[in-house]
Amino acid sequence: LVVLAIYFANSMSLELRAAQNRVATITAEHAATGAARYVGYILTNYGTNGIMPNLIQDLPEFRTEAVPVGEAYFWLLGRSDQQTRPERPAFGLIDEASKLNLNTATVAMLEALPGMTAELAAAIIDWRDEDSDPTENGAEDEIYARLSPPRRAKNAPFETVEELRLVHGATLELLYGEDTNLNGTLDPNENDGDNSPPYDNRDGRLDPGILEYVTVYSRQPNTRADGSARVNVSRNALTQDSQSLRELLEERLGTERATEVLQPVLLSGANIQSVLEFYRISGMTADEFALVHTDLTASNNPPEGLVNVNTASEAVMACLPGIGFDNAPALVAFRQANPGRLDSMAWVTEILEPDAIAQCGRFLTDQAYQFTADVAAVGPNGRGFHRTRFVFDNSDDTPRIIFRRDLTSLGWALSPWVREEIQLAMENQR
Repeated sequence: LVVLAIYFANSMSLELRAAQNRVATITAEHAATGAARYVGYILTNYGTNGIMPNLIQDLPEFRTEAVPVGEAYFWLLGRSDQQTRPERPAFGLIDEASKLNLNTATVAMLEALPGMTAELAAAIIDWRDEDSDPTENGAEDEIYARLSPPRRAKNAPFETVEELRLVHGATLELLYGEDTNLNGTLDPNENDGDNSPPYDNRDGRLDPGILEYVTVYSRQPNTRADGSARVNVSRNALTQDSQSLRELLEERLGTERATEVLQPVLLSGANIQSVLEFYRISGMTADEFALVHTDLTASNNPPEGLVNVNTASEAVMACLPGIGFDNAPALVAFRQANPGRLDSMAWVTEILEPDAIAQCGRFLTDQAYQFTADVAAVGPNGRGFHRTRFVFDNSDDTPRIIFRRDLTSLGWALSPWVREEIQLAMENQR
């Protein structure tokens, strides 16, 4: 009877613990949903016309770490140039315009990405183009027909980044690199050589895969905050209509200053192809440009795939013509030293020469409309774990979720450092 009683008590104890863990997991899932609503609120109230303030520095009430939701907590996993220790995660929202767009990047841009191969870059182009003619080193139907099961090249734009897994040559090693859980942090198993997967070189530095640098969501509207069309400052547009630009400048800068700004633009004869090049030629001050830059465009169609020079990593900016590996470090260094000057991209003209601006300007923006909220949550007492990645589109009046993926199966994403903090908080509560 004693043995049976002990066996029954032990079984009930295990059942109770399993039930508690299940409740903790469900609670964490609801906390992640609460985080999505929280991010939606932030974007609604602070993301205006593509300009998002530095949420960490300029918005003290914006919380990204251990945010309580009932008895659960959530974290927003982000990326930061200021991250000094690779094993410590960064927190915040991720600007999708800080990455290369798979649907607009050229072969040369893709090949410049860390870890990229010429074959995969060409295969990406062949996957998204409309024809069935393979580019050099690329892959079309005849390559995919040899697979088991066979398939065909899509010959249409990428709809998700995960679609890369279907592209010829996109191995897990290339896509994930050492960052197998896609958290941007050097976890212990990612810095131990051959002791545990993945294979890494044990150099104390995280070498992420291609997934870290690419997106399909970056695009911006060609309308202003009031819904009216932006003013096109390209050379072709100004040749046909310069009055719209004059009216905008007079409204923001006054009649006399508007004439001073317009004169060098109209007389230069330069083939203006970007808003940044227009700013350089106009002679406006950075403060003046900040008053009008969200009202300007250099295209008749909504731009897609522009890279936000205020948030893009050094690796991404090095892919752009006119910047390359020579100028990308200088741009990042300026950003780090002058965080208060990132209200537009005017500062770029202090780093790059005019020829470089003419090359890269049409690929750059200083606005962001799509953001990723990578939410990791735990339930009561640090039990349970749930992780969901949300992509928000803030180009309309109300932010909406355009992509959602459960990443819980990738494992713990908050690094041992955060786990230790959770355990310490639990001990203090006791």
